[in-house]
Amino acid sequence: MRTSKRRKPSSRQRPGKPGARRVPVLTVTVVLVVGVVAAAILLRGREPGGMGSPMPLPTALGSQPAAVAVATTAGFQALHGRWLRPDGGYILDIRDVDANGAIDAVYLNPRPIAVARADATRSGSTLNVFVELRAPGYPGSTYTLTYDPTRDQLAGIYFQAALPQRFDVVFVRMK
Repeated sequence: MRTSKRRKPSSRQRPGKPGARRVPVLTVTVVLVVGVVAAAILLRGREPGGMGSPMPLPTALGSQPAAVAVATTAGFQALHGRWLRPDGGYILDIRDVDANGAIDAVYLNPRPIAVARADATRSGSTLNVFVELRAPGYPGSTYTLTYDPTRDQLAGIYFQAALPQRFDVVFVRMK
């Protein structure tokens, strides 16, 4: 009679051994959880008010020093035009800026949203724009923007008052 050596079954073939397949599943689960947490931290760090430095709420322009206001409209000419926010198709149409920095503006999403207040100020050579929206779904939402002449764009923070959350935004000039 022939005797054969019995082969020892591998861990995959031992259904009765507890934990034999748990190690790979547990490892994959831990890696996935760590990846999801890391992605959430990175994404939250990019949001204004995220885990990075806290951003203050926009202040009313009336509380800024009087020296910030500009006496002539010549310095505000660069702000005139239709500005598109590419991430959502929102349009800020700056029609005029008076000598005190009051802006005549229309905001479209795609229909008009009431602009409660819009002002332009200058801080040195920097042009700033503040727009406050007042409509259902936009109760006091604001844009605090800075004009970048090199890129010909308005960039800054959108404060969505209904949520309340802050978002980095950019408006590009529509040609």
